[in-house]
Amino acid sequence: MRHLKSGRKLKRTSSHKKALLRILATSLFEHKKIATTEAKAKELRPYAERLITKAKHALQREKQGILPDGQTIDVHNRRIVYRDIRNKAVLEELFDTIAPMVEDRPGGYTRIVKTGFRRGDGGRTAIIELVDWSSPQDGAVGLKGKKRNAPKKEKTVKEQIVEDFEDEAEETTIDEDIVEDTASDDTSAEEPKVEEVTTEDTPVDETPADKPDAEEINAEETPSEDITEDAPTDETPAEEPKAEDKTEEQKKD
Repeated sequence: MRHLKSGRKLKRTSSHKKALLRILATSLFEHKKIATTEAKAKELRPYAERLITKAKHALQREKQGILPDGQTIDVHNRRIVYRDIRNKAVLEELFDTIAPMVEDRPGGYTRIVKTGFRRGDGGRTAIIELVDWSSPQDGAVGLKGKKRNAPKKEKTVKEQIVEDFEDEAEETTIDEDIVEDTASDDTSAEEPKVEEVTTEDTPVDETPADKPDAEEINAEETPSEDITEDAPTDETPAEEPKAEDKTEEQKKD
């Protein structure tokens, strides 16, 4: 039994565990939030908060002017933290950005949020984040707020296809309504134009110039009647001598 043995071995050697915590702390200071297992998050929390406290103390000493002669920054604390955080960009982020944000906070710089179980091996997962860079979660939360902020369920392929089909049907009906409205507007706009043209351009009382008068028609028809009457008078004298000639020939015979 492990009496008086605090902490977790995480199934690693001491050197392997130190390297793991260094990498996790570097990622936490860089991204302000990481997802890992619950055991690793609980081991990382005191390790990272000690480093943040070192950076906060260095900031306080710089403001108070308690530094060796000729120094403007606390080189000693930066070198101690550099043993664990080997990335210079992340080291500057810790001392220049994170430390001023947590200057007035008396500890508790991180938060652990449990996120359930891992699907592969059933391990407990969690999220560890810096409190000053996370959304406010302190205080009681009502059921209504949980329902509003609850994530929406992902739609299945069948539901998505049905919604797309309904949207297309609605778009087609809208287009047909627009076409009908435009057609009715065009017909209503054209009708008064036709009426205006008929009333102005074609008066009812006036007669067209191309139509001939009734007197002219009668005058043209009369000569044709005279011609038909004269035609039989001319034919009768020609036929009479033929009849006389026949009678004379019969007499001679």
